[in-house]
Amino acid sequence: MLQATNALWIGLGLALAGFWGARAAAHALILKGLRAPRLAALISPESLGLAAQRVDIPGPNGKTLFAWFAPVPGTTPTPAILVMHGWGANASMMLPSVPPLAGAGFAVLLLDARCHGASGDEAFTSLPRFAQDIEAGLDWLAVQAQVDASRLAVIGHSVGAGAALLSATRRHDIRAVVSISAFAHPYEVMRRLLAQNHIPYFGVGWYVLRHVQRVIGARFDDIAPIHSMTRVRCPVLLVHGEDDEMVPFDDARRLLAAGQPGRAHLLAVTGRHDPSEALQTEQSQLLAFLKDQLGPCQRA
Repeated sequence: MLQATNALWIGLGLALAGFWGARAAAHALILKGLRAPRLAALISPESLGLAAQRVDIPGPNGKTLFAWFAPVPGTTPTPAILVMHGWGANASMMLPSVPPLAGAGFAVLLLDARCHGASGDEAFTSLPRFAQDIEAGLDWLAVQAQVDASRLAVIGHSVGAGAALLSATRRHDIRAVVSISAFAHPYEVMRRLLAQNHIPYFGVGWYVLRHVQRVIGARFDDIAPIHSMTRVRCPVLLVHGEDDEMVPFDDARRLLAAGQPGRAHLLAVTGRHDPSEALQTEQSQLLAFLKDQLGPCQRA
């Protein structure tokens, strides 16, 4: 009897060990799937004839954030724009935004999020962590002698746009947000990714989405751009390609409808998800929006 009981407990222990081992392996696989590809910088400021300096910014969790800073020449503090890339991208991909912004008299900070470009690494990154990195960049900008800390704005693309909107719900120093190609809700993005990878939602997919929320420490509903739009503290310009193949244009319409009347604006552009088209083809409207919100850019 004792031998039978011992055998039962040993069998149960092995079964539990197998279950927890499989569960740990599944969690490790999900965490690996959360990692963004880390790409090297494609171009440098010098290749575009830009006078930008490399800076290392103290980031969350003791990590260092890589950035390029392009101040406006002179001694008068100027408004500043923080530019945040999207998932799997880096600051170099946003460099085309600098010439028109600098030409209009704005200082520009292009930031690499954690796990991207040349910034510090983490086990994972997420929309909330993009927002934390944006806020670390804004804190750095606010103490620069060349910058008027009362006139700061953020331009973000895709996940970076969702993060910019999230930051604008909890900071008073963001005077304007330009959101390029933002999605409405991360749950919908994840459901599309599951479908593209032929992963059924019921069972496996549901568990994956539940675990992702546990890992990032936030419910999708709490960080969804469509909910951020109801709480942002500043005007928002939503820029979206009419042929966006990754985020449907209807997401932009929904974000606009969720925004505060008179403070949310939609600029439909000809193009897809890539931000360069929007930044280059609609410069005048982007600059007009930023100037309206940040005031004149005085030069020394």
